[in-house]
Amino acid sequence: MKDLKFEQKRSLSRLEAADQLTRLAAALREGGDAELELGPGTLSLRIPDDLRSEMEVEIGEGEIELEIEFKWPTAPTRTKPSRTEPSRTDAGAKEATTRRRTPAKSGASGTSANTGKGAKNP
Repeated sequence: MKDLKFEQKRSLSRLEAADQLTRLAAALREGGDAELELGPGTLSLRIPDDLRSEMEVEIGEGEIELEIEFKWPTAPTRTKPSRTEPSRTDAGAKEATTRRRTPAKSGASGTSANTGKGAKNP
């Protein structure tokens, strides 16, 4: 299920279509928080620096269909860490991996202190 879907179908003149694409191009060029006037309302979006795109052209049944699609994640993307300094996520992942590989210590009763999923008995 989609969180939100907006779809608008209407007839436009060539100039109206060009104006709509110009407003979209300006929002993409600006990036960040963008507002697009779409008919009776305004759509507010956060546009990141990197997008995925798809262009599709179909010709058939007496019509030409041109679809231009842009996709990006809804969660903000993080900047890439420098090569000299590991990110907190990388350090945390290494620490978690190290912890998982360490065998659980046995208690006085001889049972493992860590009986969760994936734990190994000595």
